[in-house]
Amino acid sequence: MKAKRTLGQRFWQGITKRVSGAGALLAKVWAHKQGKVGLIMVSFLVLVAIFAPSIAPYDPYDVSQRAAKGLPPSREHLLGTTINTGQDIFSMLIYGTRVSLIVGVTSGVCIAFVGSILGVAAGYLGGAVDTLLMRLVDIMLVIPTLPLVIVLTNVLGRDFWIIILIFVALGWTGLARTIRSLVLVLKNSNYVKAAELAGASRWHIMTRHILPGTSHLLIMSTALSSAGIMVAEAGLSFLGLGDPTAISWGKMLAEAQSGGALLFGAWWWILAPGLGIFLAVFGFMRLGLVLEEIANPRMKRTSSVYKLFKSLDSSYVEEVFRSMDDYQKIGAAEVASGGGQHYGTGLEA
Repeated sequence: MKAKRTLGQRFWQGITKRVSGAGALLAKVWAHKQGKVGLIMVSFLVLVAIFAPSIAPYDPYDVSQRAAKGLPPSREHLLGTTINTGQDIFSMLIYGTRVSLIVGVTSGVCIAFVGSILGVAAGYLGGAVDTLLMRLVDIMLVIPTLPLVIVLTNVLGRDFWIIILIFVALGWTGLARTIRSLVLVLKNSNYVKAAELAGASRWHIMTRHILPGTSHLLIMSTALSSAGIMVAEAGLSFLGLGDPTAISWGKMLAEAQSGGALLFGAWWWILAPGLGIFLAVFGFMRLGLVLEEIANPRMKRTSSVYKLFKSLDSSYVEEVFRSMDDYQKIGAAEVASGGGQHYGTGLEA
C-alpha cells in the first residue's frame, strides 16, 4: 500500500512539474510582444474550431439554398454566399478552421514525436542504427514530395487522416537530422556520463536525460511545422487532392476558382479563405519564432552581443569612417609617388 502511494505521489509530482513548466513557458511567450500576438491568434482559432457549431449561423454542408446563390456580404450572410450552390461562406470559413487546425497541429505533433525518437536513437546509439537512419533520411530528402503525395493520395485515399499520415511519413526527416546533431553534443554531457556509470539502461538515458534536453527544439519545430502543413494542406485541397467530404480553406479556394468567382466579381469568396490561411500561418509562425528565441539565448535582443552593438554611438562610427579616409589618403599618396607610374606604364604597354 505504501508503494502504491509512493507511485501515485511520483505520478502527481511529475504532472505538477510538467504543468508548472508549461505555465512558465506560456508566461515567457506572453511577455514577448510577438509571442502575445501569436498566442492570441492561435487561441482565437482554437476557440473558433471548438465552438464552430455555435458560431456558424448556417449549415455549411447545406447545398439546397438555391435562392441565395451569389449574394454579396450582408447582415444575413456576413461573407456572402457561393455562386453555384448558395452556401454561406462565413459558415464554411468557420468549419474550415477545424480541418486546418486538425491537420496542421496533429501532423506537427506527430512529426515532432517521430523525428525526436529516431533522431535520439541515431545520435545516441550510433553505429549501424545511425548509418541506417541517416541513409534513410538522405533518400527521403531527395524524393520529389509533390508527385509522391499525388500518387499516395490516389492509392491510399483522400481522407484527411490519410493526408496527416502522408505528411508525417514525409516530414520527419529534417527534424530527425537536427535532433541527431543536438544529441551528439548532449551524449557527452557530465550528467549522461554519470547515468552511464551508474548502470542506467540506454532506454532510460535516452528518455529521461537526453530527450528532455531537446524539448525546446521540439516545441519550436511543432509550431513551425504546423504552419507549413496548413499551407501544404490548403495547396493539396486547391489541387483537388484533399478530403472531398470535409470543408477546408483550400477546398474553398478551389471551388471559388471553378465556380467563376473572379469572372463574376465575387471577391468575398476568395478573400475569406485566403484571410483564414494567412491568420493561421501567421499566428503559428509568430509562436514558433518566439519559442526559438526563448530557447536560443543568442537570438534575444537583450543578449550581450546586441547590447554591445547598441552601445556603439555615432562617435564610434565617425571614427571608423575617419580611419577609412586615412587609409584612402595613404593609398592615394603611394600611387602618386611611384605606384601610379608603374601601373600607368603597364597599361600603356
